[in-house]
Amino acid sequence: MTQSLLEFPCDFPLKIMGPTTPDLAQVIAAVVIRHAPDFDVATMEMRPSKAGNYLSLTCTVRAVSQQQLDALYRELTAHPMVKVVL
Repeated sequence: MTQSLLEFPCDFPLKIMGPTTPDLAQVIAAVVIRHAPDFDVATMEMRPSKAGNYLSLTCTVRAVSQQQLDALYRELTAHPMVKVVL
């Protein structure tokens, strides 16, 4: 088992980018809440790209383990609406 560089629990920001669609924020919020049930959707930051084609969502979760972050990252990157997760 690899030692994590993070100390848990910690606040961990995730930046998720996808096409600008009416339901992107809701879809991403549902995925995040599945892995971090205490995530407050009101704290999600949204920024459109310069041309407005893409939306950047920043979700800061209270991470309790590396496994939790890994599972969340895997589900987000596999989602068809998601282009990039940082």
